[in-house]
Amino acid sequence: MLAIMVLAIGASVGSFLNVVADRLPEGQSFVTPRSHCSACKKPLSNIELVPVLSYLWLRGRCRHCGVAIPARLTMVEVVTGLLFIAVYLRVGLGPAFVVLSAAVALLVVVAVIDLERGLIPNRIVFPGVIILLILSPWWPQLGIDRTFLGDSSVLGSLANSLVAGVGALLFFLLIALAYPSGMGGGDVKLAGLIGLLVGYPGVVVALYGAVVVGGVVAIALLLARRKGRKDSIPFGPFLSLGGIAVLLAGSDIVPAFEYMLDKVAGL
Repeated sequence: MLAIMVLAIGASVGSFLNVVADRLPEGQSFVTPRSHCSACKKPLSNIELVPVLSYLWLRGRCRHCGVAIPARLTMVEVVTGLLFIAVYLRVGLGPAFVVLSAAVALLVVVAVIDLERGLIPNRIVFPGVIILLILSPWWPQLGIDRTFLGDSSVLGSLANSLVAGVGALLFFLLIALAYPSGMGGGDVKLAGLIGLLVGYPGVVVALYGAVVVGGVVAIALLLARRKGRKDSIPFGPFLSLGGIAVLLAGSDIVPAFEYMLDKVAGL
């Protein structure tokens, strides 16, 4: 029953993330106007706003004009719900669940906006950085390992987050300066935010995983001729994916990552 409740909460948050993804880049309010069909502009009733179930009930089409409802809306709801369950299975219900779920939601909406619009809004990244700076000293109190030179105190946790965040930002800034057409400023800032979020050594795994998965997807798109050599591919979704993977796996992902590298080196 708790898992079902968490799934429902996550799907509802995913519905809100869809509103943010659609309206924030346009500078629109998240509150008004009421959610409506993008084609006929008819306001949606409460029964049409139930996450996932409304899409199934309406068979994926607007009840007023019959235009297909974007599948992305339901996908974000389902994915966010499943990610919330994953957070619950890792940390249970409590303050850590609230913090980690909020972090996952932030990375999901960044991925959606960058995938569809090719931008990572400062209106999401900068507030996220400020909140993470405030929270970073208290990670150990939330049951999340964060040490610096063996120090797991408030100062050690803060130092770990700062080193990881600044290190990730500087590393990606160097890449952006060396290869301006391949790395945007939004990616640089998002890398710094992920460093603050997952700390060290998790940030190494998150960024390395993002680069590898992003490279594999780019090659696949080129081979399938879905993208050309001069076409840009948003990197934000891969950074978000790396950050979410480390958040959900916790400290277990670092030994697994080292084991994988040893196996690859052995080949």
